Amino acid sequence: MSVEQQVSGTRLTLDLWHPNCWAIEATEQTGGGVLAHAIYNSPATSGEMPTSVNGLFTAFGDTEDEVERLLDAICESDRAGELQELQERFGRQRNAPGNVVREFFLEYDPDDMVCPTLLEHGFVHSAPVRIEDGREEWQVCFADERSKIEPALDKVREEAGAEVSVAAITASESAASEREQRLDSLTSAQRKVFEHARDAGYYEWPRETSTRELADDMDVSKTTLLEHLRKAEAKLLDP
Repeated sequence: MSVEQQVSGTRLTLDLWHPNCWAIEATEQTGGGVLAHAIYNSPATSGEMPTSVNGLFTAFGDTEDEVERLLDAICESDRAGELQELQERFGRQRNAPGNVVREFFLEYDPDDMVCPTLLEHGFVHSAPVRIEDGREEWQVCFADERSKIEPALDKVREEAGAEVSVAAITASESAASEREQRLDSLTSAQRKVFEHARDAGYYEWPRETSTRELADDMDVSKTTLLEHLRKAEAKLLDP
């Protein structure tokens, strides 16, 4: 393997579940999702490990009510400490998914974090973690040989009690395209509708399917499908 390959490594998208996570539990119970941006250590006595950490997060969803229910579920979790909501909405600047975003700091136990285990085994976090439907999506870079990815993941699974699968894998120099970044701005429902429409030939000329057929395929009303599809198109086309 060349020096360039050793430095650039491999980019991975990991689908991950691990125990004792307030965000996984909350998003499994409600709609909407959470973006995890950064973690800050709380003050601790010199030489001691911090007893808690504070994270910066974005709660997102389709409606105010959906996000409110999500925040309530987080506050009710016995694994979450004090939640401090921010007035300034950084999420929109961060291209957060959803029609509604609310930023917050949350205090929680560092022992409940999986990122130190990922880092210990060579997986370097490279983008905000997206948590929806009781699962986490991690964008990471693995600096070692590709043949060592699966053994390293096995160690993560064993040490963190985690379920981990590789959703995507690319050379690290192939940075996420603008299209992929725009897709990340869609809600889960918007992305599913858009990708199904694309795969079914809705954007071909002439069109290979109709919105009625797409709605029937996804077992939703035509009105619901059009709402998700038009919002997805607006986000993807917005310059």
